[in-house]
Amino acid sequence: MIEPQTTTLLIPALPSFTLAILLLFLGKGLTRRSRWLRRYSIPDAVVGGVLCAAVVAALYYLAGIEVGLGLDVRDQLLLYFFAAIGLNTDVRTLASGGRPLLVLVLLATVFMLMQNGLGMGVAGLFGMDPRAGLMTGSVSLIGGVGTTLAWAPYFTERLGIANATELGLAANMLGLVAACVIGGPVARHLMRRHRVRPSAGAELEIGALHRDERHLRIDYYGVLLAVFWLNLALMLGEGIGWLIGRTALNLPAFVGVLIAGIVLRGLGDLLPGKGRMWNWPSMQPGVALISDISLGLFLVMALMGLQLWLLAGVAVFIVTVISLQIALVIAFVVLVVFRAMGRDYDAVVICSGFGGIALGSTATAVANMTAVSRTYGSAPKAFIVVPLVCGFFIDLVNALVIGLLAG
Repeated sequence: MIEPQTTTLLIPALPSFTLAILLLFLGKGLTRRSRWLRRYSIPDAVVGGVLCAAVVAALYYLAGIEVGLGLDVRDQLLLYFFAAIGLNTDVRTLASGGRPLLVLVLLATVFMLMQNGLGMGVAGLFGMDPRAGLMTGSVSLIGGVGTTLAWAPYFTERLGIANATELGLAANMLGLVAACVIGGPVARHLMRRHRVRPSAGAELEIGALHRDERHLRIDYYGVLLAVFWLNLALMLGEGIGWLIGRTALNLPAFVGVLIAGIVLRGLGDLLPGKGRMWNWPSMQPGVALISDISLGLFLVMALMGLQLWLLAGVAVFIVTVISLQIALVIAFVVLVVFRAMGRDYDAVVICSGFGGIALGSTATAVANMTAVSRTYGSAPKAFIVVPLVCGFFIDLVNALVIGLLAG
């Protein structure tokens, strides 16, 4: 396919960030007006982000304008979100998640092998090196952009797969969108099919039911405390990440921040009399609000930055393999994950996040769970188990699986 002559339009970081805010408003407005979007718990951020990506692609093909967005703040937003998850984690709740955590790790490991087997099989049917299919398996889908770019040189230089980078990035783009879309419908199907009743959990926890965000009870002092402790979690998390980096482990930056948030929450709850600088009931609404805003804007920026024209050269293969991967995820979630995780409401929310684990990223997994919990109620265990599985274990297991199959 002949690519059009293009003119590059670079949009700096601040206007891009402002555009992301506008798109989140747009997504919320469209979701509020669309019964279909609400019914299937499609995240607000997905609506705005995908619309932007479509407009950017139209400008590329119809006007020859390649839009480059400044997305520098995107990763920082993700860190704020996971700092909030950590601060909201009561260590006692964390301890109770042991068995579900182990079960989900085992399920994710089994699924990785199935996902890679499918990718390699389809690549073989298209007359390609079967190992090229790994780039449309756990390398790009479970591993995300970072893992894709990290492994691409090995596939290109050592295995001789010239278009490994393009395959991985294209699969990641389609997988990211699909991950955001399937979570809500899968959760709705499971609740209706198995008559699962929603949770009656607390309204202001991270991932809890927010029927009207405009009327949350927050105060100046509580929000200021929330920002202070979130910033401390980011600084402590950077140190923890540095220590992790000194080992053989290669974990994403949010892992250190998540650990830091959990540590600070545990220490804060031990303070005698709690004091003015640690008042969790006052700061919890602020932490929840900052968390929701950060996740929404991160996901908008992740989607608005998609360069859909990169799919053109490998469109037929990529569409085929990703369609099959989506079908595999849905079947695995409905037939295996739901039953193994306990067949209750927490299991439903975990299932909504599994598509994010299997097709997108930790952020898309949590975005799916947040959209479902806003509709039906909070699921505290799900919001502990899924991020920990994504952060601590998935990358380690994925590296071993990829190395074994690609070697």
